[in-house]
Amino acid sequence: MAVGRRSGGGSSTAKAAVKKALGEMDFNSSGGAINWFPGHMAAATRAIRDRLKVSDLVIEVRDSRIPLSSTNADLQPHLSKKRRVIALNKKDLANPNVMHKWTHHFDSCNQDCLPINAHSKSSVKKLLDLVEIKLKEAISREPTLLVMVVGVPNVGKSALINSIHQIASSHFPVQEKIKRATVGPLPGVTQDIAGFKIAHHPSIYVLDTPGVLVPSIPDIETGLKLALAGSVKDSVVGEERIAQYLLAVLNTRGTPLHWKHSNNRRMEGIRYEPEEKHDYSLKDLRPKKKPPNVSDVLYIEDMVTEVQRALYFSLSEFEGNVENENDLECLIEQQFEVLQKALKIPHKASEARIMVSKKFLTLFRTGKLGPFILDDVPEVNTAS
Repeated sequence: MAVGRRSGGGSSTAKAAVKKALGEMDFNSSGGAINWFPGHMAAATRAIRDRLKVSDLVIEVRDSRIPLSSTNADLQPHLSKKRRVIALNKKDLANPNVMHKWTHHFDSCNQDCLPINAHSKSSVKKLLDLVEIKLKEAISREPTLLVMVVGVPNVGKSALINSIHQIASSHFPVQEKIKRATVGPLPGVTQDIAGFKIAHHPSIYVLDTPGVLVPSIPDIETGLKLALAGSVKDSVVGEERIAQYLLAVLNTRGTPLHWKHSNNRRMEGIRYEPEEKHDYSLKDLRPKKKPPNVSDVLYIEDMVTEVQRALYFSLSEFEGNVENENDLECLIEQQFEVLQKALKIPHKASEARIMVSKKFLTLFRTGKLGPFILDDVPEVNTAS
């Protein structure tokens, strides 16, 4: 029987163990050993600050699985000065039992927050209703109001704006150009701004181009959370490193031990042999030649079951202590081997570990391993 295992968070242990496993790499927000965000992020940040000046309300989109990590600490003072609604997107991938603690946290901070699914029109409509209430109760003098959508990469900004466009087009088929005064040295200068009209009296428009925030990455764990959620490109960090972190989180939380109780019906194991692929989108988990009389849904369900079964047995039979960095590192190495078998990846494949990592990460990112929230809810001092 395994010893020294905690059923709770274990995030500090995961951080320490993975940091050790990755060779004590020097992580910092400006690059260091890893250049997290190559390109023109500084220019993007300046552009956001300029556009904030002409916006009346900001929808800050965050990933529900990382409500704190998926933001930019440097821009928070600018954002907090504006009327703001935090949209926690991808709520379908987040643990609902923890999500209510996060909404309570934001409520206690007097910050409007709403978990959403950007692909659901009814969910987005609730967000727009909140935006309209926030603006109409606060502003009566402006005939035209602007709403800006911002967020770090891959939190669903474009999906949200696409849904807003569809809703706006159904309510206001003829979309008019918006004119607003520019912020600059010349008074009285106006410019055309592209956006979608979502309300009338006053007219409320959502700008059609989102602002891309640069995530703040003060430490390795924040960077790995962002990479795991897909806000940092896999090629920047490496799929194997991200998979190591995911396994550390699962093990220190004792998650695989809960899978047996929630998935008894299919713990018999997988019956069909997949063929390896080099991509990690969900459709590529399917085999090139599907076994007869097996649906894609059943095939992937069987793959998930075998992965969960492998991790359950590897953790339940582990004699070490997952709170010990060296023990946890050994367990993770063992689990790469059992995952390779579970995913039916050929033993001699030269890129076997990368293929294991890609498929394993795909299962997590598509919610097949269950809903998760990686960030811990901060403790708020309520003392008077």
